[in-house]
Amino acid sequence: MGTSSQTIAERIQKRMDDLTRAERQLALSVLENYPASGLGPLASLAKSANVSVPTVARMVQKLGYKGYPDFQADLREELSAIAKGPIAKHETWAGAAPSEHILNRFTEAVIDNIRTTMAHIDPVAFDDACRLVADRSRHLYIVGGRVTHTLAEYLFLHMQVIRPNLTHVQSTSNTWPHYLLNAGEGDVFVIFDVRRYENNTLKLAELARERGARIVLFTDQWRSPVHRMADICLTSQIIVPSAWDSATTTMLLVESMISAIQTLTWDSTRDRMEELEELFDKTKLFRKFT
Repeated sequence: MGTSSQTIAERIQKRMDDLTRAERQLALSVLENYPASGLGPLASLAKSANVSVPTVARMVQKLGYKGYPDFQADLREELSAIAKGPIAKHETWAGAAPSEHILNRFTEAVIDNIRTTMAHIDPVAFDDACRLVADRSRHLYIVGGRVTHTLAEYLFLHMQVIRPNLTHVQSTSNTWPHYLLNAGEGDVFVIFDVRRYENNTLKLAELARERGARIVLFTDQWRSPVHRMADICLTSQIIVPSAWDSATTTMLLVESMISAIQTLTWDSTRDRMEELEELFDKTKLFRKFT
């Protein structure tokens, strides 16, 4: 690339906290339809993001460019590299459907999300997060929001098998003081928060931090405001051709974490799994085929 080896999307994400409110609005607009969003005239980009032309000029300079033409030149270079590279979108995932079918378009978007997420994830931070969540000496609290509560429940269900000393914090804020009452220094909160970021989740994180808790955050590429208090922030790319964002990549990180923690704690986890199977047999919860 013209100014560095980073993509423009990577530079935007790295500088997001340094941007003004208007510049952040512009950055999110660029990422929403990246990279096509920055290929038109400067005035068109400003209009689509509902910001002023000077705002575009300032943000471009904060990203390390002398001006908008240099910014666009790097965008075009990125597009050229993608078109020539092995990750070009030339495959049809659902062979019986045309390439423009939603099955193929959605799959391509999800695959791109996974590639981008894996390219930016910090393996050391991920491993540190797994060790924190696996540590039985720390009480583990898991909390999600209006939509992400399903991811929180999935993680909680597996952690119940792997370790004791944990709590699933319900997503209704009027119950949080009861959970926080028992939270203390060194306890771990795993928090899920993707756009639209929830004020209640931010307040919970603030209160947990005040009590000395450690925070592991699952969020999106723009990062929830909770990231300012998080010890470890695991971000996922979530944009797909839908009115809703995708949870696929976040789920990939969650399932990877479950697998890593199972490996870290296998001796005790195996004992717990065997005991759980005995309980299942006694309750006759599952059918047995002989």
